[in-house]
Amino acid sequence: MESSLQTILDNIKKYSPNANTEGVVRAYEFAKKAHEGQFRKSGEAYVHHPIEVATIMTELEMDCPSIEAALLHDVVEDTDYTLDDIKNEFGDDVALIVDGVTKIGKIHYTSQEEQQVENLRKMFLAMAKDIRVILIKLADRLHNMRTLKSMPPEKQLRIARETMEVYAPLAHRLGMSTIKGELEDLSLKYLDPIAYHEIAESINQKKKEREQYISAIISELQEKLDAIGIKGQINGRAKHFYSIYRKMYTQHKTLDEIYDLFAVRVIVDTVSDCYAVLGMVHEMYKPIPMRFKDYIAMPKPNMYQSLHTTVIGPYGRPLEIQIRTWDMHTVAEKGIAAHWKYKEGVTSDSETDSKLAWVRQLLEMQKDTMDEDDFMRTLKIDLFADEVFVFTPKGDVINLPVGATPIDFAFAIHSAIGCKMMGAKVNSKIVPIDHPLQNGDIVEVLTSSSVHGPSRDWLKIVKTSQARNKINQWFKKERREENIVRGKDLLEKELKRHSLSFSQLFREEWVAPLLKRYTLNSLDDLYASIGYGGLTAQKVVIRLRDEYLKVAKLEKEEVHKQFPPEIDYNEAKSTKTSSNGIVVHGIDNCLVRLSKCCTPVPGDDIIGFITRGRGVSVHRRDCPNISPQSLSEEDMNRLIGVSWETSKPTGEFLSDLQVEADDRTGLLAEITVAITETKAPIRAFNARTAKGNVAIVNITVEITSTSQLEAIMKKIRNLKGVYDVTRCTQ
Repeated sequence: MESSLQTILDNIKKYSPNANTEGVVRAYEFAKKAHEGQFRKSGEAYVHHPIEVATIMTELEMDCPSIEAALLHDVVEDTDYTLDDIKNEFGDDVALIVDGVTKIGKIHYTSQEEQQVENLRKMFLAMAKDIRVILIKLADRLHNMRTLKSMPPEKQLRIARETMEVYAPLAHRLGMSTIKGELEDLSLKYLDPIAYHEIAESINQKKKEREQYISAIISELQEKLDAIGIKGQINGRAKHFYSIYRKMYTQHKTLDEIYDLFAVRVIVDTVSDCYAVLGMVHEMYKPIPMRFKDYIAMPKPNMYQSLHTTVIGPYGRPLEIQIRTWDMHTVAEKGIAAHWKYKEGVTSDSETDSKLAWVRQLLEMQKDTMDEDDFMRTLKIDLFADEVFVFTPKGDVINLPVGATPIDFAFAIHSAIGCKMMGAKVNSKIVPIDHPLQNGDIVEVLTSSSVHGPSRDWLKIVKTSQARNKINQWFKKERREENIVRGKDLLEKELKRHSLSFSQLFREEWVAPLLKRYTLNSLDDLYASIGYGGLTAQKVVIRLRDEYLKVAKLEKEEVHKQFPPEIDYNEAKSTKTSSNGIVVHGIDNCLVRLSKCCTPVPGDDIIGFITRGRGVSVHRRDCPNISPQSLSEEDMNRLIGVSWETSKPTGEFLSDLQVEADDRTGLLAEITVAITETKAPIRAFNARTAKGNVAIVNITVEITSTSQLEAIMKKIRNLKGVYDVTRCTQ
């Protein structure tokens, strides 16, 4: 039997001696056959990847169906085998896990952001059904990160950034510190390779000195443990590179100024031993005030339990000491995998279910959050946020993210309390409703029957997805008519901002797929969703505008066929160039002017329109004002072929640009500098702020060609916080 399969089987036997591994062997052979002839970017056989993922799953001590699914997790996506083949060969349980893990990249999405959100939504949905899905996802990502060096640089950055933003926080949320630490370190290696290698080299240089220091501490602690008769294991724990990196940059310290690069961990048999060891440590070393945390009495939401204390060790150096039981240590390392309800054949585990309550809350939230950006923002808050522990007046502990307010607290208790909230007391004192709560605060919510619901302004204050979701649900249910009116108003303003009309965009063949995409039944549902904040007017208009531009492009191609620019429409007449550098096909010495509605510049694809008494007006071919939708049949006959002079046109060519960006300090100055670098004079500049803290900047620049204009647009797009740069049409 091959060594890789033997390693998997040996690992299983260590933690589950009586496991039936026959399915694992069959899955191994099935994966080998399915992936035969496929290779990874590194050149190794593709099947090596699922084998490594399965090996990681055995290190988490997962059951046989999990390991079978890990071996098969890429079969449906990357081979000719189907999910039915998996189901027939390995059963519904394994097929369900494989389906949850399978990526949905084969489905077409309009943007990379939308695809990422859809992937995450499916992942969380599958995760709520069966936690094994996400454990395989994490193992899959871990092995991909370990082998990332074979990928192109741009793909390395994209995958590393996604790992740092989603997968490492997810591992943390599930309490899987070992996987979380390795994912962060591997991501840092690609996101900031200089800092990564500097930290690695510096730590390696002083490794011996630190090891001697920690060894001395361990000897002292072990001697004291033996003296008081407590059995325990003591070891040193090196900080992860990313943890050091984050501390250096958040606290503006050099590596030499960070003394707690190593911590000491004491693992004992019972909870009472933990507190006895804590007392012993505080007798030996002076504790640093405010640096003690009791995560045994108040566990973290990811199930983590331990005592943390920072003391002044020998030579005056701060030293962190962690104290926990063996069970706590297993949970800290493996997280939810250590509590997984199927491991011992148990069919129900209310404790594990409660630990996944946040996943279900997230899924509830996403039903009413249709906007991809809002979903990602909320997801990152839920995954990243550090916690504060506050108390009800009865002493119940409520866990909230750092920065949470009394509103978040009220909705964490019950939605009815949040909707009737009129104020709050923190530690018996009245506080504003946006007051940030601190660890240990006792919070009392003041309610009134005369309060008829939350305020929309609260959506700008709350920090938890739970509170945001419940507020949105209230407005969705209680204020439908008001939401419809508000949604229409927001939509009309957004259309006006894009210089578009309702009749241009809201065709039935474009609106119907949009409603289906967001599971809406009518236009009123769409307006209501925009009104209560489930969907942004900007997102709707951009989607419909994209459809409009696709059709406009096809219609433009039809106009091309009817009026090709290279045709001379009257070969009998000579054709002269106008002062603008425009050649009008078949007409000599006519008045030519560049249309102000689309401001064509040299290099643009153009067409002429014979006006009444003002000569030929020259438009870009994609100008909405000369599209078949805008012109009558009679006016279509007045279109005429024009082209730019073959020699370089001279004169002033003005072009109007619109920039949409985060409204931040220094934005206008940076835009001005970016344009100045291209040596293009700015002829007009206007800025305003729209809803959602979006800056709208309209600029008129004088240019010589489309290549210069494209260079300007590229420079502006590269500025921080810029969403889009477009050429304006009136």
